[in-house]
This record gives sequence, C-alpha cells and structure tokens, in this order.
Amino acid sequence: MIEAKTEMEKRLEKAKADAQKKKAQAIEADYLARKEERRKRESEWLLSGKFVAGEQYYDVMPDGEVAEEDKRFFWQSRRVFNRIAPTIDARMAKLVRAIPKLRVRAFSGDEAEVQAAKLSTAILQSVKEKLSLHAEIEKGTRWAEVCGSVFYKIVWDAQAGKRVGTDGDGNPVYEGEISVSVTPPFEIFPSSLCAENMAETESLIHAKVVPAAYVFEKFGVAVTPSEIPVSTLGGDNGRMKDGVVYIERYTLPTQAYPDGRLEIVAGGELLYEGDLPYLNAGDGGRTYPFVKQDCLSSAGNFFGGSIVARLIPLQRAYNAVRNRKHEFLNRAAFGVLTVEDGSLDADELADEGLAPGRVLVYRQGGNPPKFLDGGDLPAQFEREEEWLEKEFAVLSGISDFSQRSYTAAVTSATGLQLMLAQDNSRLQNTVAALESATQEIGRHILRLYKQFAGTARLASVSGEGDAVQSYYFNASDLHADDVTFESEAIVSVEEKRETLLRLYEAGILTGEDGKVSTKHKNEILEAFGLEALEGEKDVVTLHIQKAAQENIAFATGEVAVEDFDDHAVHIAEHTRHLLTVCLQGRDGAQTKARATAHLNAHKRKLKDEE
Repeated sequence: MIEAKTEMEKRLEKAKADAQKKKAQAIEADYLARKEERRKRESEWLLSGKFVAGEQYYDVMPDGEVAEEDKRFFWQSRRVFNRIAPTIDARMAKLVRAIPKLRVRAFSGDEAEVQAAKLSTAILQSVKEKLSLHAEIEKGTRWAEVCGSVFYKIVWDAQAGKRVGTDGDGNPVYEGEISVSVTPPFEIFPSSLCAENMAETESLIHAKVVPAAYVFEKFGVAVTPSEIPVSTLGGDNGRMKDGVVYIERYTLPTQAYPDGRLEIVAGGELLYEGDLPYLNAGDGGRTYPFVKQDCLSSAGNFFGGSIVARLIPLQRAYNAVRNRKHEFLNRAAFGVLTVEDGSLDADELADEGLAPGRVLVYRQGGNPPKFLDGGDLPAQFEREEEWLEKEFAVLSGISDFSQRSYTAAVTSATGLQLMLAQDNSRLQNTVAALESATQEIGRHILRLYKQFAGTARLASVSGEGDAVQSYYFNASDLHADDVTFESEAIVSVEEKRETLLRLYEAGILTGEDGKVSTKHKNEILEAFGLEALEGEKDVVTLHIQKAAQENIAFATGEVAVEDFDDHAVHIAEHTRHLLTVCLQGRDGAQTKARATAHLNAHKRKLKDEE
C-alpha cells in the first residue's frame, strides 16, 4: 500500500510539473506574439532615440529594422544640425517645473478627514524625499518625450526599510518600503494595442532581460542563460551574455479569478502563480502595479504619441537645407573648374586642386582652365530654413522666446508675461498627463502603505523652517479613497515674490492695526530667501504644532506636560483631537486614557497659574 501511494505521488508530481511546463510555454508564446505585434511601434521608438542622439540618417527599413541610409553621391554632405535634442531639453525644463507637489485634501471639514489628509500628505512627502521620487518622474518624463509613453512600477519591497528583527530561521526581517521605478515602454506588452488605457486591457506583460543569477537568488530555480540583445533608447542594442527573459503576466480580476492573476516565467520555468498581490485599486480592489504617462494622447492606441516622431520629418528637411547650403558655399569657395580635354594633367589637378601660388602649365594653343559661375545663393534656401525653424516651434510647443531667451520687440512686463503664458499653454496637454500620472502614483503609494505598513509606523518629513517632524501612524489611519489629490500651483520664485509684493501693497497681509504679523513676516522673508533675517517665530503656531505632535505620540506612550507650554492652546488642541478622532479597541482606549490624563494635567497647570 505504501509503495502504491508513493508511486501515485510521483505521478501527481510529474503531472503537476508537466502542467507547469506547458503553462510556462504558453506564457512565453503569448509574450512572443505580443512582441511581434508591437514590432513596428518599437522600431519607431528606436528611430526616435537615434534622432535625439544625433544619428539622423537612419530610417525604418521594409523589414522593420532601423538601419542607416546610404549616400546618394559620394561627395554629398551629411552633417547633422540637431534641433530635436535642444527642443527636448527646453520642453523638459518646463515640464520638470510642472511636476506637481502632491497634497491630500479632505472632502469635508470633519476633523478625522482633515487629520487623515494631513497625515497622507506627510507620508507622500516622506516617500518623495526617501525615494527621490522627483528624479524618477523627471527620468520617466524624458522617456515619454522620446517614445510617447512611460510606465512607473509601484510595488512593496519587503526587504527594504529598517531592520526590525529576525524570523524563526535567523533571517533578517525588515519593515518594508515602497519601491517606485521607471519602466520603459520597451518592457510593456498589453493584451490589446487598441486599448487607450490599462483599464481596457485584459492582461499586461512586463518582460525584461535579467541575469540568470537573479532568478536563482529570488526563486531558487536554476535556468539556462544565453546571450540576449537589450533594446536601449539610443538604438544601439546592448547584449547580456548570461541573461534570461523574465516575464511577469498580470491579469485583471475576472469571474474565474476575482483577485486577478500574476504569473512569472523565466527560462521556460513557471516560477510563480497566484493572485495579484496589491490592493492598489479603488475601494480595496486589485489592479496592475503600473501607472502610465503619455506625452501626447493618441486615440485608439495604447501607447501615446511622441513629440520626437512629429519632429523627425522637419529635422530631415532641415538637415537637407543646411547641407545643400554648405555644398553651395563649398562650390563658391573652392570653385568648379572647366578644363579642355588634353590641355593639362586633369588627374593631378583633381588630386591637388588649385593651391595659392601654384604654377599651372597647360598645352600650348589650348584654353586655360576657368571657374564656372555658380551664381548667388538662391533666396529660397533662406526662406525654407526660416519656415522650418517656425514649424519646429509650432509642433514642439517651444518658441524661440523660450529656446533663445530673447524678447523680440516686446519690452513691457505685461507683454512678456503674456508671451510666457502663451508659451506654457502649448504644453498643457502634456502637463495634464504628467499631473494625472503623478497623482495616480500618490494613490498607489498610500494604498500600499495602508496594506503593508502595519502599526506605529514612523515617518519623518521636513516641516516649517526646515525642521524635521516625525509622525507615528497606523495603516488604518490612511484613507486614499476618501480624499482628493490636489496639485499645488506651479509658479516661479519670481512670480511668487511679485504676488507677495502686490498683496502687501494692497494691505491684504496687514492686520487691523496696519502691521504685518510675525507669521506673515517670516513667510515673506522665506519667500525672498532671507531666512537669516527672520525674527521670532509665531509662538502660537509653534504651540499648535507641538500639541499636534503630542496627539500623535499618545499612541505610543505617555507625554509629559512642559512648564513652558501655552496650556490654553494645548487644552484646545487636545480637546479637539479627542472629540474628532475615533479611538476604538484596546489600543484606542489606552491612547484615549493617555490623552485625557495629559489634558487634565494641562488644566491643573492653567488653574495654578491663575
């Protein structure tokens, strides 16, 4: 009986292994089919990368490969006058300023929602500083400018963050942390190229080339490596010698799989199969751990349009005009000789040319060599070049005013401001896509914290006056679905200073006594970069901030009452906290008891002072 059972187990294990092998092959076949379907778009991305890098005599050949075009004539000039790269740099300078600084706004004035919004804003600021989120979004935006789309992968890294102990086997345990990384469009393969957003797709494949050692370290499975080409933005395919294609296929929730599906394959092996791991959709649902950002929306296409692709025909024409001008000037400078056949050694003349001071001997009775009259440079060259430069400004949304920093005939401040506003409005669609993607990244971050952060999590952020403030929070305190994300207005330092001066002149910043409060004075000095001249801080504001930090600290222990506290202010803040924050369960009861004891101590102190 035992031998029969062992044989049955072997059969079941073999059947399971065969099924997994078959599923892995099916997923790899799905990946290859999607890659072939997307081949044309990938060639366009490679071509765009070439043009940005200054290799502008390439084109997509009939077989779909990106290759260099041959010269029509051996003498033909093929210099590159790259206007695309500086145009992208000018757009990036504006778009980087437009990356929104996220803050979370509560739906109502309820104190619990207000506190949740403040806490969520602090968490986003903390993540932004720890992960250099601004730099990642800037990197992703450049990818979007060149290729049309970019993706941000937001996951929870259980091996990141502070070490909090060890498990039963002695392995280190970490508190975990958010991971936000830029995923180029080369690595993303949707189930449908006609879907305009990820919600309209049934599944999404994220495929990239990784070392075979990575698979063994993460899953303990040894796979056979090979030399695999890696697509790069510059168009020159690098190669990984010990690489393997690492495929993650994400499937949205269906009736058969209400929590969705994640399958991971590499080297023909099924490494993982299970539910989508993250509650990163609204109302506790599950979706892809990706956020898409487009440069230009494209109706009926999953991947967005690229500004570089729009500029390529103009760049080709611009290079042609400039090169033909140079060829004309070369002819004018060096000349084109006409020589009577047999009057001199034509081969020697062709090799050495007409050097200054050279004695030219020709056959007696023959005609001496002479230069052909090439005429003047046709005016059409100048007009065509000017027209192409204007077209660059129209298509790219970046005018000469932005690129060359001159003001033409406009001298008034109002006129200059109007030109700036018009220039910025041309980028509005791209800016809107950037803001939308950044806000969605913020939602994913808060939802992952809510799922994995646990209790008594510490977040440190820069507060007023660059002071570091620490927040202890529970994952249940975050409500990413109950708040609205709000982008702060993006204005330059000069515009902010001008606005402050106008508000001051209008008397809006002064009180009834006609004086500027200490708080407003310090804010004005900070806006002008004169923090060193700040006087005393607004004491009441500092007391309110201290009381707010104490409200958070009640969750972890007792808080002593200081003799220098403004007891009236602290009593008001702690009372508001107890009345508006819901404290339930055993931990909530302990927190409430600590806060109540602290509040009573303030009341006694205040009574003693009276």
